[in-house]
Amino acid sequence: MPLALLALAIGAFGIGTTEFVIMGLLPEVAGDFGVSIPTAGYLVTGYALGVMFGAPLMTVLGTRISRKRMLMLLMGLFIAGNLLSALAPSFGVMLTGRVVASLAHGAFFGIGSVVAADLVAPDKRAGAIASMFTGLTVANVVGVPLGTLVGQSVGWRVTFGIVAALGVVGLAGIARLVPDMPKPEGVRLRHELAALKNVQVLLAMAMTVLGFGGVFAAITYIAPMMTHVAGFADGSVTWLLVLFGLGMVGGNIVGGRYADRALMPMLYVSLGALAVVLALFTLTAHDKIAAAVTIALIGALGFATVPPLQKRVLDQAHGAPTLASALNIGAFNLGNALSAWLGGLVIAAGFGYTAPNWVGAVLAAAALVLAFVSAALERRSDPPATVAAGSVPADPRTAVTH
Repeated sequence: MPLALLALAIGAFGIGTTEFVIMGLLPEVAGDFGVSIPTAGYLVTGYALGVMFGAPLMTVLGTRISRKRMLMLLMGLFIAGNLLSALAPSFGVMLTGRVVASLAHGAFFGIGSVVAADLVAPDKRAGAIASMFTGLTVANVVGVPLGTLVGQSVGWRVTFGIVAALGVVGLAGIARLVPDMPKPEGVRLRHELAALKNVQVLLAMAMTVLGFGGVFAAITYIAPMMTHVAGFADGSVTWLLVLFGLGMVGGNIVGGRYADRALMPMLYVSLGALAVVLALFTLTAHDKIAAAVTIALIGALGFATVPPLQKRVLDQAHGAPTLASALNIGAFNLGNALSAWLGGLVIAAGFGYTAPNWVGAVLAAAALVLAFVSAALERRSDPPATVAAGSVPADPRTAVTH
């Protein structure tokens, strides 16, 4: 794998840290600003919505400059947003800082996915994308637990200051290691938007919203769930997040490897198992050991869907992958926002801290249904295995293997 993938992984590490570290610090932030846990959950929802809207906006703004320069500008925006969060005098200002930082997220991973895929041979594209996303998964093993520990020990403001510093490191890495890859000639916004008319692209994005949304329904409220239901001490949330991150690392590796071999079967297995595990979490959350194992499994199964879903979008958005790729990252975060909001609703309605797990199970099961629908539509549109002599398929792109 090219060394440039390391630079992309460094940026992903910083972004992953700020995205997920808030989960372990919700009680501290809520207490500092005098708001409820469900209200503090808007810091997750707001970030996710910012990613969703920022992905197409920043991608469109970046169509006139090289991808490397755009990645650097996005990291600068990320740094500014985290500094604003660290210095926020009120909950509203912190929410604003989260949204500012989130505007860089979708376009960074969207453009970064295209750059990563272009750096390797076609049969290694999912692996290259997974390599970039390794930074995001490692953030959950190292960055998020350490950020949670620092936030609980010294203060959450220090955590976001450190995250801003991580952004500086990511910016330097991109400037140093990523090659200057100019925007392909002839690519126009109209061309990129046309890819969104493909029903398979839209189905893949819908699977992304529902599938990874199932993960966030449970993980957003992991701190109060584990301390109030499982009986863990506040400090235990740190190593529970490490388990979640380790699961993500493993799932990312497996998902990247098998997505290049059997993409749709990989989605069937990971989404189906995720729905089952999330449903079981309503029971296992009452036992410390079972809860810890379940958290690791949620991380593994949830992130096993990421490389195949991202590759699915790149494959289907023929010749115009940049906007579709960025929008799919926004779809991940639309799912995060939807599930965090729904999870807060069921908690506020009095169903308890384990209720979001049922929300997640239903979302993952719905994503599995869409995966079967997508495969059925693809089989129906594929040309016959044998073609009459002298004839050619109507659309040679259908020969691409997914």
